[in-house]
Amino acid sequence: MGKNIQEIKDVKGFLPRSVAYAERLNEDFGEGLAGFYKSVWAEREGGLSMKNKHLMVFAVACSNNNVESAVKIMERLHKFGAIRAEIVDTMMIAAWTGGIQNFTDFSAAILKEMEKLGY
Repeated sequence: MGKNIQEIKDVKGFLPRSVAYAERLNEDFGEGLAGFYKSVWAEREGGLSMKNKHLMVFAVACSNNNVESAVKIMERLHKFGAIRAEIVDTMMIAAWTGGIQNFTDFSAAILKEMEKLGY
């Protein structure tokens, strides 16, 4: 496992499937894709916090009805100190952008995960 791959695994808390697949195809491709992840998730002075980045991807996952990703992101939101009101606002934005049907579809799993995490 290359340096970028290990670093993105540390930042995200898991190895993204796309990076794992890329590495299986070609080690350099895996390292390159991991470098892209690393750039996106880097903390920069004056930039978005890790919590805010995760709130954004949570909104995208919910609005796209990607329940599996949204549930994984909830664990990261908890780690980065997101509070219930921030998660609720994000879910409402996702309902606005993704439509009420997606909201209906993702809410059951998210509410269950919120209870599990103590929100």
